[in-house]
Amino acid sequence: MIPTPHTLEDALFTNSFVAELAGDPSWENEPRQVPGYHYSRVAPTPVAAPRLLAWSQEMGAELGLTPPPEQGTATELLAGNRVADSMRPYAARYGGHQFGNWAGQLGDGRAISLGELGGTAGRRWEVQLKGAGPTPYSRRADGRAVLRSSVREFLCSEAMHHLGVPTTRALSLVSTGDAVVRDMFYDGHARPEPGAVVARVAPSFVRFGSFQILLAHGEIDNLRALADYVIRHHYPELGAPSPAVYGRWFTEICRRTAVLVAHWQTVGFVHGVLNTDNMSILGLTIDYGPYGWLEPYDPTWTPNTTDFGGRRYAFGQQPRVGLWNLTQLAQALAPLVADPTQDLRPALDEYVHTYQVTYHAQLLAKLGLTDQHPEPDRALLAALPAALEAAEADMTLFFRQLSEAVPALLAADEAAVGELGRNLLAAVSYATPGSEGHAPLLAWLGQYTARLRDEPAAPAAIRVAMLACNPKYVLRNYLAQQAIEAAEAGDLTLLHTLHEVLKRPFDEQPEHEALAARRPEWAATKPGSATLSCSS
Repeated sequence: MIPTPHTLEDALFTNSFVAELAGDPSWENEPRQVPGYHYSRVAPTPVAAPRLLAWSQEMGAELGLTPPPEQGTATELLAGNRVADSMRPYAARYGGHQFGNWAGQLGDGRAISLGELGGTAGRRWEVQLKGAGPTPYSRRADGRAVLRSSVREFLCSEAMHHLGVPTTRALSLVSTGDAVVRDMFYDGHARPEPGAVVARVAPSFVRFGSFQILLAHGEIDNLRALADYVIRHHYPELGAPSPAVYGRWFTEICRRTAVLVAHWQTVGFVHGVLNTDNMSILGLTIDYGPYGWLEPYDPTWTPNTTDFGGRRYAFGQQPRVGLWNLTQLAQALAPLVADPTQDLRPALDEYVHTYQVTYHAQLLAKLGLTDQHPEPDRALLAALPAALEAAEADMTLFFRQLSEAVPALLAADEAAVGELGRNLLAAVSYATPGSEGHAPLLAWLGQYTARLRDEPAAPAAIRVAMLACNPKYVLRNYLAQQAIEAAEAGDLTLLHTLHEVLKRPFDEQPEHEALAARRPEWAATKPGSATLSCSS
């Protein structure tokens, strides 16, 4: 059932998290430890001059909301200047491992949840303001967010949704009229930047770290209460919470996380900071910070300057990190089951299996292949990443151009296949034309073409199927940076254009061809395009 459209100020929020879990009785809004509770009640801090910059029509329609005006009551609610009567705003408590080290209490330091709204088919969505001011979990920070990071979160979360990648969503982007001081690269060059608030949306923002902090403090009753809450509201198909259900629940978390990471690896997305507090208990992409899109294929690449020393969260490490993070979650859930080795350990094996199966199936689809020759296909697919890396091939462009080339490849003789391969590489490689690094991918293309001839479908049908799963448009880092710089100067044209184009990433959209282009040379080293940090 589609909700009847209404304005945000008339929307009726429910508040299951606040009603069913343990809340901090103090409203003291100062950085502090909050042992014994799941959340703290806190009100957003008003801003000087809220103005709506962008709105997700799709997410708004899911919630039954009409688009708000640029300024007005709804925009003030989206900025945190007002709190509706049915809202019970709060900040959640959680901990986490950051870059492999236990960090203790973290929590929503600049995110404040307003409550839940009903969506289609009776689904409920939690609405959260990111950048709405300090909370007890802000530590030494101000609880604010800058326009730079807010544009990136708004655009990428919606773009990922339209790519079919499990993700949190974005509802709105509001400028605040306030300046926020940030040191983008933590190098002593702090400067004021325009502030902003993103209203982001998900069925739940509970994280792995939400459970870790409870185990760390020995709060087993709170641990069980949170697990039961999540199962009742988000995994009801598993049945009433019990030791047996906790085991099945953890298996499903592992399965969803594996599917999520497989999606990242096949679209070239690098999260950038996969700490356990940035892992969703629902298997969603969450916390869009220093993320990036793989351009030259490089498994060691990360956009996060904080991670340059160890590259723990580089593109090629994401499957392994997903398993490591799930292992930490298993330790946190251990008190809920009779025998953690028997009840939880097999789920980690399920993660590995599901990841391998999902990644293989998605890569086969991207290549237009059906599962006819399992063993030879495994060898063919296994050889592709190294060939892409040697050729410095643009991952998105390679798969899109390959999709278009399929009919010609299938019609060509051996010599013509080589020529087609060289033309393809000229369009997608960042290496010097004719580079020795091209040889492995050219050889691979010959093997691929021979395998493709075994497919029973017509060449045109294979091309169409491949185009449907190989996007033409992704949120390239330099495009996001250009939209940010324009927005900071008051021009929202590129922000709105990218938002619209990325809703149809698989369509040609010839009028926007420039947005599918290979990364320009200047962007290879430009801050914000090539390198980012956790500063926002």
